[in-house]
Amino acid sequence: MTAMAPLSWFGIVRLGLVQTALGAVVVLTTSTLNRVMVVELALPAMLPGLLVALHYWVQILRPRMGHGSDRGGRRTPWVLGGMAVLASGGILAALATAWMGSNLWAGIALAVLAFLAIGAGVGAAGTTLLVMLAKQTAPTRRAAAATIVWVMMIFGIVVTAGIAGHFLDPYSPGRLVLISVAVGCCAMLLTVVAVHGVEVVQPDAGAEATDARNSFRHALAEVWGEPVARRFAIFIFVSMLAYSAQDLILEPFAGSVFGLTPGESTQLAGLQHGGVLLGMVLVAVAVSGLRLGSVKAWTMAGCIASALALMGLTLGGIIGAAWPLRLNVFILGVTNGAYAVAAIGSMMGLVGSGHGGREGVRMGLWGAAQAIAFGLGGLLGTAAVDLSRLLLQDAAQAYGVVFAGEALLFLVAGLLAARLQAASAARQPVDSYGQGEIVARGTGDD
Repeated sequence: MTAMAPLSWFGIVRLGLVQTALGAVVVLTTSTLNRVMVVELALPAMLPGLLVALHYWVQILRPRMGHGSDRGGRRTPWVLGGMAVLASGGILAALATAWMGSNLWAGIALAVLAFLAIGAGVGAAGTTLLVMLAKQTAPTRRAAAATIVWVMMIFGIVVTAGIAGHFLDPYSPGRLVLISVAVGCCAMLLTVVAVHGVEVVQPDAGAEATDARNSFRHALAEVWGEPVARRFAIFIFVSMLAYSAQDLILEPFAGSVFGLTPGESTQLAGLQHGGVLLGMVLVAVAVSGLRLGSVKAWTMAGCIASALALMGLTLGGIIGAAWPLRLNVFILGVTNGAYAVAAIGSMMGLVGSGHGGREGVRMGLWGAAQAIAFGLGGLLGTAAVDLSRLLLQDAAQAYGVVFAGEALLFLVAGLLAARLQAASAARQPVDSYGQGEIVARGTGDD
């Protein structure tokens, strides 16, 4: 296979525009429509919760989508097709929400179809985009590339939320649909501009499509049989379970235990997200700029540091008002951001490890593990708090037990990352992309 020229910084930013578009569409469906259903339509909060969970669960199809892009040898059509499905799903979700006001059950039925499309679109576009980015980014730039594309996604979320919020007042179902159509069309246009002419197709791309063994079942079994790919999938699941379980309980914890008002707890969440961005930037600068450590080492360190920050929240619940809650939450954000961007960088580095022509399946497997864990995390975190409060009869102790459990999960993830690093280092360095990456042979036992 002929080595390809790595992406320039401009090329990385161009691909990051796809993440901006993804964030723009998803924020309307998981945030704005959620609020409209609960507040304007006075529907149970469980309804949007189940719909959002559905969009995560359908992403179990990511490996199958990645396999399709492997067989075709090109990722661009999958990115474009995935974005088209996502944008269409976002528009249908807005129509469904508006329809619920006059015909509840018909609106819910359409919403189920819409959120299935949203999940499928995110899975197809997101999986193949990361494969494109991994294959065409130099190893020394991968941590920075991961930071760039994720910051661009957050930028898309923030800008869309602000602009949509401005034009949505005064609220009407027609305005909601019109804004969703505008966002969907802009996201599609941005994606076309982002991927046009970026992908470099190898001369032998798609050659395995004629292989009789290239069924999806065989490809998935082959990837799951690779120790590094399997261990990384388990690591992603465990760490993302810990990462997502805190999302829905941090603000209630601040209100119940520290007496923060809704406005103050919202500011606290903003402080955490600011820390996440800082953590991402710090890892990118450390790895890609200063060459301090590898993304694998930072992944392990980020997990351990996140565990310590969560234990700080447990301790804070015991100490009470004297505990520096805001500083603790900011540090939690920094450590979470460091873990997240390092894990994405590791994912990009390992996607070419193992059997050739399986990059899409490998990335899809890891993406599916992430989506399932994220869908479970919020549900399990809130359920654990409810159960703990029922048994302990004390809010501080109840939240403390759950935060300690999440810290334990992060410690387990850190150990898994250490084992993964040792397993990768023990294998022969082979350059699957002409870039000196460690390539796991896909044979052997754990």
